[in-house]
Amino acid sequence: MTRIIHPLAGAIALTTIATFWLSTALTELFASHASVAMVKTAIPWGFLLLIPALAVTGGSGLFLAKGRRTGLIGAKIKRMPFIAGNGILVLVPAALFLASKAKAAEFDTTFYAVQTLELFAGALNIVLLGLNMRDGFKMKGRFRVGQPDHFNTKALL
Repeated sequence: MTRIIHPLAGAIALTTIATFWLSTALTELFASHASVAMVKTAIPWGFLLLIPALAVTGGSGLFLAKGRRTGLIGAKIKRMPFIAGNGILVLVPAALFLASKAKAAEFDTTFYAVQTLELFAGALNIVLLGLNMRDGFKMKGRFRVGQPDHFNTKALL
């Protein structure tokens, strides 16, 4: 059962973060302040899906690792503190701050500075979660382990 729950929860988490990121970027580029406010105030509600999905992904991943800390499993485990820390220390506070500012229609320099930080931090988490998903696929044999990477993952961790 854990072998089904882990990739499903991981896919939900990655899709949720990507949805937050794309919704933010697209509304900022092409929509009105009212639409931006709607997206920014909706994102914290998405935490009700995202946070349990991330918790289930992490917990089930550690269970599946069975104490192993080398190879692809080790790489995935090493990325997790960065993903969690980025989420807890940057993304959640930024989302709550931006929701508050957007609800008050305060689209000022501070709003856009935090928005920029949030977009960079969100992109980082998307990349790191994507690398974890890729490594999970490699472990399941969906990608050949010897297949060359299209970008240097060691530079990311």
